[in-house]
Amino acid sequence: MTIAVGNKLPDVKLMKATEAGPEAVQAGEFFAGKKVALFSVPGAFTPTCSAKHLPSYVQKASELKAKGIDEIACTAVNDAFVMGAWNRADGGEDVTMLGDGNGDLAQALDLTMDGSGFGLGQRGSRWSMVVNDGTVEQLFVEAAGEYKVSSAEHMLGEL
Repeated sequence: MTIAVGNKLPDVKLMKATEAGPEAVQAGEFFAGKKVALFSVPGAFTPTCSAKHLPSYVQKASELKAKGIDEIACTAVNDAFVMGAWNRADGGEDVTMLGDGNGDLAQALDLTMDGSGFGLGQRGSRWSMVVNDGTVEQLFVEAAGEYKVSSAEHMLGEL
């Protein structure tokens, strides 16, 4: 069953990209007590993800925070080293990178895609959500091949 508004996020282990290297974090602890704009991309350094998706959240970070978002986080089925390198290349300090290297979060949410045709294997699909104290408040899942409802601009319009 796909995650839905009103559901608690699954308490899976993610890897947070930090300057000191990967840091294991439990989703339950990370999302507790704050309002988080969380978005997922199929892969770091991939065309739409690098040209549009991550930059939208970097550029709109102050506007999101002005509307009550405490933290902005990006997840992908990539390891924390790749997520950290991508953040240094295209992101910024306003976005926390959460590597889902084993795809545990993507699978638990039932928001996966098969990128085998592009040599990517099983990945998380493209989506965004507002998570308030671990509970999904808003959820925006893209149709295959689309980039519309998961953007920071769309989220701003819904907040």
